[in-house]
Amino acid sequence: MTAPDAAGAADAGSGIAERRLHPVTPLRRAWAPVAVVIGWAVHDPDGAQRNLNRLGTTTLLIGLAVILPAAALYGFCSWWFTHFAVTETELRIRTGLVFRRTAHIRLERIQAVDVTQPLLARVAGVAKLKLDVIGTDKKDELAFLGADEARALRAELLARAAGFAPETAHEVGEAPSRQMLRVPPGVLAVSLLLSGATWGSLAAALVVPPLLWLATESVWTVLAVALPLLGAAGASSVGRFVSEYDWTVAESPDGLRIDHGLLDRAHETVPPGRVQTVRIVEPLLWRRRGWVRVELDVAGSSNSVLVPVAPREIAEVVVARVLPGVTVPEQAALSPSPRRARWCVPVWWRGYGLAVTDAVFAARSGLLRRSLALVPHAKVQSVRMTQGPWERARSVADVCVDTGANKTVRARLRDATEARALLAAQAERSRTGRRDARPDRWMA
Repeated sequence: MTAPDAAGAADAGSGIAERRLHPVTPLRRAWAPVAVVIGWAVHDPDGAQRNLNRLGTTTLLIGLAVILPAAALYGFCSWWFTHFAVTETELRIRTGLVFRRTAHIRLERIQAVDVTQPLLARVAGVAKLKLDVIGTDKKDELAFLGADEARALRAELLARAAGFAPETAHEVGEAPSRQMLRVPPGVLAVSLLLSGATWGSLAAALVVPPLLWLATESVWTVLAVALPLLGAAGASSVGRFVSEYDWTVAESPDGLRIDHGLLDRAHETVPPGRVQTVRIVEPLLWRRRGWVRVELDVAGSSNSVLVPVAPREIAEVVVARVLPGVTVPEQAALSPSPRRARWCVPVWWRGYGLAVTDAVFAARSGLLRRSLALVPHAKVQSVRMTQGPWERARSVADVCVDTGANKTVRARLRDATEARALLAAQAERSRTGRRDARPDRWMA
């Protein structure tokens, strides 16, 4: 939530201690004007080359003498006029020289505080603090703080969000944690090699460009297609390995802490009570090893991976901590779609299944890449039944549940009579689940 900084002077005289970001921050912000020039050159390389040829050496030197100090001045002013303070009820962030802006972040609405360190930030000993706030799509951030200061501020904000008094929040420190899972780099590398996305992207990158060359004999057309395909192949293999390297999940009173990253190190938190859906994904080539991937939807957060790869029994233990009281249904407990559904979705209808327990709505989909979605009844915002003309002819229907993360979990091709009964029963389960659910608060 933001508001004009009409009380900036009052803040200065109210006894609230305001702080600035780390002195290295101007170097990061000074890149903004330079990035605009570089972006223009990349967008129009021919025009940039023509303009450079028209300019003489003296003009270029004068331009650099103007642009570089201006960028440095912009970075310094942006840093100098940025302050933040923690009051009794909120975190305030004041920015702007000409147009002043103050962000008021209520402490009780903070659901996660993440610390990230890009590679250069790790070298400089600084970190970025990102805050997930209920009701906002974009994360507020403080970039950059000293690494120790960022961890201390994170601990203070979590303590305040948990209900500790301001005078004791500084003394609480970071809550202790217990490691539950660590993914060895070797296991992560093998899992990526056994991933269909990796081989599919690589095959496309190797096969499509030669075919385009035979069809068009245009180098630019081949490059325009080959470079994105190579980028996708790299992102699905090397990129994921770098991002998910040394993945560690630890349990703490403020939620599950996730640490990961080879170059850019991230320290994230899965807040208790905010997880809307958990998906257990099982690719075909992982099944022989008993590996699964756990993904999740968190209301108001961009966190999407809980466990990149782990044995199923270990992953289920982690899921039980995210969704207390939930037991993952066995494959045999999932009721399949009726056989007549094959006329609606040939072959793939065999991958659909459904189980409804006292705690969750569990829907399975996929044959080669099986995915089991678990939605706690208390997190269901609405439930509906959909039925196309071909499904009506075969007396089958889909049951959809919508969650607080703006996502939908769909139980495909259920018997129509079963779907109508499930619709009414699920609405009642959701009502009683919300009534009996524990509040979405930090654990003290």
